[in-house]
Amino acid sequence: MPALDTLDRNILRLLRLDARMSNAKLAAEIGLSPSACLRRIKIMEKSGVIRGYTALVDTGNADDMIAVIINITLERQTEDHLDRFEAAVRRHPEIRECFLMTGGSDYLLRVEVASAGEFERIHKEILSTLPGVLRIHSSFSIRNVLATRTRGRR
Repeated sequence: MPALDTLDRNILRLLRLDARMSNAKLAAEIGLSPSACLRRIKIMEKSGVIRGYTALVDTGNADDMIAVIINITLERQTEDHLDRFEAAVRRHPEIRECFLMTGGSDYLLRVEVASAGEFERIHKEILSTLPGVLRIHSSFSIRNVLATRTRGRR
């Protein structure tokens, strides 16, 4: 992985805010020519610094949604068990985020629901059917205190 300089970090900062920003606008904001900016982006993509681009999908009024944080403990932590679990998680858009963790649980998941009933369905139909799960521990958020991803940006 290449060492990132100030220009690379500025490119990444702006792409995190708006990955659809045109290359011309991005280049102008950081003070590079469009070709030099694009070259840096391609190098970061090829080296894996930039792993991909995604769309953040609003599934309803964010103020009405309840974030549920779920700690998952697997039966075993072998590479095969981890791979099967992660592949299964990727098939469910209801699971908004998934982190491989250290500490007391193997994975931390985040889902957003409108009600306890909706979470019950997700628990029954999705979480309890994920391969290799030994334990599921869920916590409902009271409110979001800090979000670093910009909501409502188009």
